[in-house]
Amino acid sequence: DGKIYDAYVIYPKNHTSEANFVEYFVYQIMPDILENKCGYKLCIYGRDIYPGEDAASAIERRMQKSRRLIMLLTHQLINSKEDAYDQHIALYNALIQNDTEVILLEMEKIGTCRKLQESLRFIIKQQGTIKWKEEHTVHPQSPSSKFWKQVRYRMPPTRRPS
Repeated sequence: DGKIYDAYVIYPKNHTSEANFVEYFVYQIMPDILENKCGYKLCIYGRDIYPGEDAASAIERRMQKSRRLIMLLTHQLINSKEDAYDQHIALYNALIQNDTEVILLEMEKIGTCRKLQESLRFIIKQQGTIKWKEEHTVHPQSPSSKFWKQVRYRMPPTRRPS
């Protein structure tokens, strides 16, 4: 299918105390579970987009080469103007071009959807979110937890080496 990645990960990139766990989740927990234990290939901004690359075009290219888009929903991501480009392109690909499925991970209780972009509200209404609950932080590395099973269910089938 010409895709390189199983999923492109969209997350808040501001360095606040709230973002510390999200960054740990994106750079440590997700790769450990989805790449090391489940055999997926993720594209993570800051790890797979290289210094000196034009960020905007690199983001677009990586998303086009991804089978899924994983968006970590936090208050910071929803309210951030800095992360809006990632979100905008992801939602455009999912809704307008209809070629990429979005997996929404609700990392903290989002509450009412009124503040969300209309396109994001539409996707939440269509498919819902996968909620990260505090009890997952006790054993976040268990691929057999309910949370990771739900994520894997929405991921593309893994390709086994022949």
